[in-house]
Amino acid sequence: MLILTRRVGETVMIGDDVAVTVLGVKGNQVRVGIKAPKDTPVHREEIFERIRRENEELPSVVNG
Repeated sequence: MLILTRRVGETVMIGDDVAVTVLGVKGNQVRVGIKAPKDTPVHREEIFERIRRENEELPSVVNG
């Protein structure tokens, strides 16, 4: 895992077309802004995991 330190207003680039910018820090929360192409899915981890679980369950529901 790459660990970086950024200040408010600073950005991390992922590849050529994804930018993650620190918008604010308040207590133990960090607000980030993400610029990515419309065809690049961006989800919080817990939502991503739920989508993945639902997709894994889908074939068994469809096939009975």
